[in-house]
Amino acid sequence: MTYKKLMNLGIKKIETNESLEIEVAKLLLMHYSTMSPTQFYLNFDKEVSAEVEAKYLKAIDQYVLELIPMQHILGFAPFFGYDFIVNEHVLIPRRETELLAEHALYVYDTKFSGKTIDVCDIGTGSGCIAITLSLEEANMNVVASDISEEALKVAKRNNEALGGSVKFYQGDLLEPLKGLKFDMIVSNPPYIPKNEDVMDLVKKNEPSVALFGGDSGLVFYDRILKESLNYLKPNGVILFEHAYDKKEEMKALCLHYYKDATIEQLKDLSQKDRMTIIYT
Repeated sequence: MTYKKLMNLGIKKIETNESLEIEVAKLLLMHYSTMSPTQFYLNFDKEVSAEVEAKYLKAIDQYVLELIPMQHILGFAPFFGYDFIVNEHVLIPRRETELLAEHALYVYDTKFSGKTIDVCDIGTGSGCIAITLSLEEANMNVVASDISEEALKVAKRNNEALGGSVKFYQGDLLEPLKGLKFDMIVSNPPYIPKNEDVMDLVKKNEPSVALFGGDSGLVFYDRILKESLNYLKPNGVILFEHAYDKKEEMKALCLHYYKDATIEQLKDLSQKDRMTIIYT
């Protein structure tokens, strides 16, 4: 069987939406082929080894029949050009969260350029935001917190593997960081309302503590904003990722705690309202 035929077989086995079928089937086959994207397409019409075919079809069955996410099958998820170890103890990094890290770096360049600043990532999970910031901007002293001991084990493994310089603290939101002050706080907290339906693939494999944000989905934003009053330096910045339908509620919540702040709200690649930045 050729790579092309085998990939098409994988696409047919995955009954979701067309773009997801193609992406999952392609990435899994590329992984097991151990070829670069260019090599993969140059060899599209060549025969696949029996070993690669068997590994690939097993992975497709794990994805389709056992509802194991592609990232868990591979053992990693790409984020900002880095491969982050992921498992059932952490949220799988999404493209929207890459944009949050990207905007944090942009805020640094436009507001703090050249200065050494203290940054905190709240609810770090795999550590993808905190570690990326530490790798991309040497002038950021980054710390991160998470309530989950198991999540922090994953984050520390990623920090070591990727050469990050993040210091991790276990505890609830900002509570373990008493005595510290930050120029920038970044967070992608749990924001799914507790009664909202979630895909089985997500619900089965990702920790509920990283998904659900109370009745409204805003409980952790309210707590972070309230607590941040004691942790944010003067003229500091807070950056949030949030649900696409919470733009106005987020703005009102931010202004409740920071009445004189400038609020900037940004869309994701799907043109959905996804980020709120508070310039205090």
